[in-house]
Amino acid sequence: MNELENEAADGHFEPLLQVEMAMGTFLSDWHNCDQLSTFMARMISHNRTDPIRHSNFFSFALNELLEVSFRGGSLDGRIGCAVYRHGPIERVKLTFPCPPGQRQFYREAVSKTRRGNAYARYIDAISTELAPSREVVLLDLAINFDARLRLEESDPPQITIVIDLPLEGIVS
Repeated sequence: MNELENEAADGHFEPLLQVEMAMGTFLSDWHNCDQLSTFMARMISHNRTDPIRHSNFFSFALNELLEVSFRGGSLDGRIGCAVYRHGPIERVKLTFPCPPGQRQFYREAVSKTRRGNAYARYIDAISTELAPSREVVLLDLAINFDARLRLEESDPPQITIVIDLPLEGIVS
């Protein structure tokens, strides 16, 4: 059973789209983040209430998540991105190789998105940092998209960032 079938088997999230590529290919060009996020957003947004708005929100959120993996990526292995849907929520599972020394960073960064001081940490970071760090990007998704993030570490050296995006409910 592949990842899409596993997620659908829980009876909640319907599989929509799955993409996989060699990490070396992905890391060869920064534009791959934007191109992949734009493609996936267009593919999954056609039947939403406002497809263009949904596509823009999803593309932005996925691009940010892909850039997190791009900045911390390793040339070895594969990157995989799968998208599922349950009602107004899109679930993205981004799996990529993570060097052992970075695993703790991702554990802490994802954990910080669920803490009560996440908003204050986000405001402080965007007002003092010149360029957003990977941690700030994850906080941005949690704060501005009301996203719920978690980390799966079942298959070293890979990690999976799981993000639930309630994009249909976002008021612009």
